[in-house]
Amino acid sequence: MKSPLISLSPLTQRRWAQFHANRRGYWSLWLFLLLFGLSLSAEFIANDRPLLIHYRDAFYYPVFKDYAETDFGGIFPSEANYRDPYLEKLIAEHGWMLWPPVHFRYDTVNYQLPVPAPAPPSLDNWLGTDDQGRDVLARLIYGLRISVLFGLLLTLSSSIIGVAAGAVQGYFGGRLDLLFQRFLEVWGGLPQLFILIIVSSVVTPGFWTLLLILMLFGWTSLVGVVRAEFLRARNFDYVRAARALGMSDGRIMVKHVLPNAMVATLTFVPFILSGSIVALTALDFLGLGLPPGSASLGDLLRQGKDNLQAPWLGISGFMVTALLLSLLVFVGEAVRDAFDPRKNVV
Repeated sequence: MKSPLISLSPLTQRRWAQFHANRRGYWSLWLFLLLFGLSLSAEFIANDRPLLIHYRDAFYYPVFKDYAETDFGGIFPSEANYRDPYLEKLIAEHGWMLWPPVHFRYDTVNYQLPVPAPAPPSLDNWLGTDDQGRDVLARLIYGLRISVLFGLLLTLSSSIIGVAAGAVQGYFGGRLDLLFQRFLEVWGGLPQLFILIIVSSVVTPGFWTLLLILMLFGWTSLVGVVRAEFLRARNFDYVRAARALGMSDGRIMVKHVLPNAMVATLTFVPFILSGSIVALTALDFLGLGLPPGSASLGDLLRQGKDNLQAPWLGISGFMVTALLLSLLVFVGEAVRDAFDPRKNVV
């Protein structure tokens, strides 16, 4: 059986071999993908609705569709509450329910706690509850998904803008480069936190609002790297030859110079992703992030600070955040080694 790497170029095979040689980064990548994949299926792991109901020879799928209580022999035509003992008894008399491992969503309040919230870990709430009676494990799963998705979108959007700006600045140089550098100095000196405070006082911060604001300030991280690569490569012989053959500047930038600049850019992407996740977590911790009630790692850390008598809150949030950021840093180190020509595979 042929190896899947056999169709790759020798340079790509060497880079993959160097990435694979960094065992810590290689296994960190797989562990990160596993955790992210599990968080994407959060509704099937932590939910206050059953995955499947068999009632009177018919199947129901509450995860995908809303059902009324009357569909299961109840009295009220409102949406069914599957945690209601009355409804559970009705379904059990003529069928069964298949529940996910965690019987709570991130916003489900457990009204049957034996002690006041925050409640310690138990068989019902494996990692305890927060100060509003919501399951900590469910909030961690959903919060991990929001954090990673937010980080990926922020990294992708800011990288596209940063690469495009650095490419134009480095390729054309001259007065354009000089003006752009002065603009970056002014733009980088704006107080990002104060702007977020002002915006949060005018509009309610949300996922897309935070993404837009952080993108306005985050795109500058890659400009310097891409600018340096384009400044270095714009006078190479193959670029001059392409220009002499009548190729347009845009095509030269995309086809000939950009692939070389992306080598240096890709080594920074995992670190930018970890920085984006830290930014969202910090804003949630300060109360300037996602709306109240959203699944958030930063909100869990803030609750741990406010409830020192409930150490499971701070410990759970810290462990998940530290693990996530450590995995991304290890992956970034492996990517850096893979694109380093001085590294040799042992």
